[in-house]
Amino acid sequence: MSHGKVRAEKICLNCGSPVPQRYCPVCGQENIEPRQTAWHLVSHFFSDITHFDGKFFVTVKDLFRRPGFLSKEYKAGRRASYLDPIRMYIFTSAFFFIIFFSMVDAGNLNFGNGANNLHIGTDSERRKQIEVLEQRALSGADDAKDSANIRKAFAFNRNEKTNVLPDSLRKARITFMGNEEDYHSVGQYDSAQRSIPAAKRDSWLKRMVKRKGIEMSEKYKEDKAELLKEWVNIFLHNFPKLLFLSLPLFAFLLKLLYVRRKQFYYVDHGIFAVHLYIFSFLTLLVYFLLRKTETLSGWHWISWPAIIVLLFPIWYYYRAMRIFYGQGRMKTIFKYFLLFWGSFLVQLFLLVIFIVFSIFEL
Repeated sequence: MSHGKVRAEKICLNCGSPVPQRYCPVCGQENIEPRQTAWHLVSHFFSDITHFDGKFFVTVKDLFRRPGFLSKEYKAGRRASYLDPIRMYIFTSAFFFIIFFSMVDAGNLNFGNGANNLHIGTDSERRKQIEVLEQRALSGADDAKDSANIRKAFAFNRNEKTNVLPDSLRKARITFMGNEEDYHSVGQYDSAQRSIPAAKRDSWLKRMVKRKGIEMSEKYKEDKAELLKEWVNIFLHNFPKLLFLSLPLFAFLLKLLYVRRKQFYYVDHGIFAVHLYIFSFLTLLVYFLLRKTETLSGWHWISWPAIIVLLFPIWYYYRAMRIFYGQGRMKTIFKYFLLFWGSFLVQLFLLVIFIVFSIFEL
């Protein structure tokens, strides 16, 4: 609670309504002196942080230990003890993608910094990674003959053929509709279209796609490796939008599955979906932490708890549906599988849309 000095005037500075006590009954603003000390700002900041942390950890504890419980509490109106689900979604998703993008090297098509992953980069970078892989392979050789075979296999990659993409793919003209190679600029294509009868011209969609293909061919100079790196970078940074747009569609699937449960409104399904997404973000963060610990420490036994963490949501989602919606085991299992396939198709549909849009952002 704020410790600012209450104003003598009982009129709200924000909305002008009478303020009989400390807080305005209309807009909720605290009726304190507008000029505040530096100490007040510092104490208010730490008060908000500790208040947020307290609610956050209580919410996370109940989210993991009691599937479906938070959504049930929210529906019943018992909300003050927990962090608001929308605020928590924004916080956890932002934190998740900060960690995710710090681990994914989109520019080099490489997950993390592990030496096991070859990537499309400079020749020197590729050769260094090949040398690391060769040394690892040689350390497991049984005899001199095995060592010779390993060196022979890596010698090919150490020379001209060090690209992950073969030359036939790396240096090939970029086309969408099959004959963009006939044009060297968008202006040339447009001029060719104007020179033929209107009935024989390409449709507006085909024109748009061909123009994009020509632009990409000009921009990336027939280098598909550079194009692939740029496209992955754009797509990955659009991925948070994909997940956010999938939320209302996921809630709509739940509404269809439980359409006969009249006591559940669309908003209730939406809150349940938000809690599942928050749980998924936090679970993946734990998984990333375990895998990073395994990489840094070399403790390979950590892969087992990491696998358990990755499989845990399979049971969790079922249990959350059964607790929140209160239906029997067989009905819940049946709807669980319908939800799984329905959400898979929705995500696939959105994925295709975002792939297309990310291409046109190149």
